[in-house]
Amino acid sequence: MSTPLRLVIVDVDGTLVDSQSDIVAAMTVAYDAVGADVPPRAEILGVVGLSLDVIFPLLMPDMSPQGHEKMCEAYKNAYMEMRARAGVQHSSPLYPGALEVLNRLQMMPDVLLGVATGKSKRGLDKLIEGHGLEGVFVTQQVADFHPSKPHPSMILQAMADVGAEARDTVMIGDTSFDMEMAAAAGVRGVGVNWGYHGRDRLSAASALIDDFAGLPAVLDEMWKVSA
Repeated sequence: MSTPLRLVIVDVDGTLVDSQSDIVAAMTVAYDAVGADVPPRAEILGVVGLSLDVIFPLLMPDMSPQGHEKMCEAYKNAYMEMRARAGVQHSSPLYPGALEVLNRLQMMPDVLLGVATGKSKRGLDKLIEGHGLEGVFVTQQVADFHPSKPHPSMILQAMADVGAEARDTVMIGDTSFDMEMAAAAGVRGVGVNWGYHGRDRLSAASALIDDFAGLPAVLDEMWKVSA
């Protein structure tokens, strides 16, 4: 019996790369743009993974839509400027072991890799280029074309793109939004313990890992169960 096509979808911020410094700095610029007090760092990192058009109404519910749009534009501009100045590898470094595991999975003939992120297409393109990851992710789902996580749209589209079944698809992420998105799409989720949500917020995950090196074994075990 032939091995089914497997799809591994990876979140970006807090899972694949550590971009928290630039995120917090860009959020500071966004709040300054409307003369508002910047919330605590933990509160900012707690909403990473959601789309910007969801984040600002969530954090600033009493502000006008025009104010939210101003914050959004200020954030985007600041983030791009900081990344251009420092370089992708410095501003958003890959987590330890990420590249090695991506390369290992990419070499497996029955496995395809994808991305599901709250980033814009422009932001994801720059990050992939900066880390030399061109050609690694065969399906790339971004905030420009989907409802914000935890809506399952990104995962459903990724599966449709490559022809993978839900039982053969796994979502890797660091936030409750990623795990809830996986559950909503009917796929399994692997929570990572190095990101922006703590272990206590990853209760919807099918499995948890403490480092990238542990991912292949967890995937193997999941796929044995679904075989």
